Amino acid sequence: MNKILVNVWVPALEKSYDFWIPINKKVYKVILLLIKIINESSGDYYRPTTIPLLYDKITAQAYDINLTVKDNNIGNGAEMILI
Repeated sequence: MNKILVNVWVPALEKSYDFWIPINKKVYKVILLLIKIINESSGDYYRPTTIPLLYDKITAQAYDINLTVKDNNIGNGAEMILI
């Protein structure tokens, strides 16, 4: 399987989204993709001035943006926060 389903909470919008993300992409590329999708689905409302980070919702640890999703041990059903 090349993609996993994750839930991403976006506090700036007070919404959560479910996404299928590729496991072999670096986290910073996934973040850029998430920004684009969230911006489009929010009616061009979500435009962060700096690139946000992804955090594990349970441990509050930031994922290493230079590692792939797989190398960060992000699994199917992971819950994240995009801040």
